[in-house]
Amino acid sequence: MRVVIESNNWGKIMRQLLSSLLSLVRARVVGWPLFRPRRANIIVCSDNRTAFGRRLVGCLIVCLSAVSVAQSGEAPSCPAGVDRAASVSLGQKTAQANCSPKMNRGYPIPDPACTPGAINPTVTLKVLQSGGFKTGCERNQASTMKAKNATYDEYKITHPEDNKGQNQTCELDHLVSLELGGADTVDNIWPQCGPNDVVLAQRYFKIKDSVENYLAVQVRKGELDLAEAQHGIAQDWTQYISAAKAYWTNHSPHGFQPDE
Repeated sequence: MRVVIESNNWGKIMRQLLSSLLSLVRARVVGWPLFRPRRANIIVCSDNRTAFGRRLVGCLIVCLSAVSVAQSGEAPSCPAGVDRAASVSLGQKTAQANCSPKMNRGYPIPDPACTPGAINPTVTLKVLQSGGFKTGCERNQASTMKAKNATYDEYKITHPEDNKGQNQTCELDHLVSLELGGADTVDNIWPQCGPNDVVLAQRYFKIKDSVENYLAVQVRKGELDLAEAQHGIAQDWTQYISAAKAYWTNHSPHGFQPDE
């Protein structure tokens, strides 16, 4: 990648340089094959090269640091006091095979012998209401993706291929969602799949996402006790579907992430 900047105007030079570097950052993060240069050549034509050089070095350090952080895949930091690996099971996981989801109100609920649900006791109401908690700080910290994927075998479900976008048919769901203080351990994970003959927004895991977001709002507003929400969703998440649908008819779920 060659960037040629011809100018004696420092402001114009910096705007051109930052634009080029940001394009490079975006390309490297997204991973477009077209933008994977082995090196980037930046040619600057300026009368004041000494001053420019000092500023350029500082700019490059900042921009390349951004690329490094974005590509590292590191989880964001959790608020003080949150232990990413903490977990308290809401039941006992007594089976690791031949698990079978049950149907209630026309929607699946997990086998309690395989997925009793679990919470992270360090994610308190105060933490959830602080605004500084992001579920990404916990994901894949207490259990690996390999361990989570093993739940497909426990439930005798074939791991779907091309399981993304509009083709997504299954989700490794946190029974007690992370936004409700759920734990990222396998006793809180189950593969929620189907139905395949409806649009993505109507699949079971998307309906459950709306329930999780609804409960999270109620908890943060102080209209529902956190422990009640955690135990309620673990026992039967379908009991909240009607209330969630009614709520989201007049509200928009801004700021929530898919529970994958």
